[in-house]
Amino acid sequence: MEKTVDDSQKPLFGGLMVESSDQNQEILLSLARVKYWDHYDLLQYQGFWCPSVFIHGIIAFQKHFQALDSDIMLITFPKSGTTWLKALVYTIVNRTRHGLESSPLVTINPHELVPFIDAHLYVQNQSPDLEGFPTPRIFGTHMPYASLPHSILNTNCRIIYLCRNPLDQFISEWHFFHRVQGTQTKGIHSLDEVFEMICQGIQSFGPFWEHVLGYWEASLEYPNKILFLKYEDLKEDNLFYVKKIADFLRCPFSKEEEIQGVVEEISKFCSFENMTNLEVNKSGRLMGNGPENNIYFRKGEVGDWKNYLTPSMLGCLEKLMEEKLGGSGLTFKK
Repeated sequence: MEKTVDDSQKPLFGGLMVESSDQNQEILLSLARVKYWDHYDLLQYQGFWCPSVFIHGIIAFQKHFQALDSDIMLITFPKSGTTWLKALVYTIVNRTRHGLESSPLVTINPHELVPFIDAHLYVQNQSPDLEGFPTPRIFGTHMPYASLPHSILNTNCRIIYLCRNPLDQFISEWHFFHRVQGTQTKGIHSLDEVFEMICQGIQSFGPFWEHVLGYWEASLEYPNKILFLKYEDLKEDNLFYVKKIADFLRCPFSKEEEIQGVVEEISKFCSFENMTNLEVNKSGRLMGNGPENNIYFRKGEVGDWKNYLTPSMLGCLEKLMEEKLGGSGLTFKK
């Protein structure tokens, strides 16, 4: 594993540049490093594999972020329905500020309206100005529970965590990186190679099982603070979970709203089909000069892994999940 550090000038997915510091560089020099994709390394930081291009923002976020009681943190394991969750929560929380026909989501990608606080805001600026965000502030992150800033854990801000069956999550991530890096990637990119690394826990913000278990156990201990959701459940009964999210965020739908069909309208507006067909998500780019917005909308299906994984791969990952998650009460639908 290499320990050279050369990420201070690498562009992020959103076209941003990593802000570095001598202190951060010293930290990075001590971390184990593996190449996950061409120009995309992972650093072993605080027990998880952190994308090297985000490490400076993550460290600054941990050091400086001051959560408010009214904040909403949307936390996901990568490629687990993050874009969908951001659209849903943003629309639910802001439903009285503007109608769906005038929603900012019509012209702005969900990742810009609900930015990754560490990978976007704190990468741009070690002390970003967060005062301009309307209340409640809504931020996203992929960070594990154990690495969250203390202010998030010690305030009354709410956390919504979304995860996905690891079989579909893996396939979604594999396709995502291929589309981000195009045909020029020369690093590890075959399905077999990436699968082998994932089974070793080497994955963006992985190991997967430690990430989901951290939030699962915390949600059982603090149910009023952390809402634990699964992608497959949202797909199966979206109306139920739209109402559950609203209740959890202390902005429940009124009886009049339910009679008027507001829940159904929000569910339909934020659906994969509608989001995919919005012009901004068909032709726009994240942050103006980042990757095309359409890479965040591939299939959104449950069970797509069946088109890619061999029986031996399936058996290997199922055995691994049983070893890691067995006895926790956490299971996934396939």
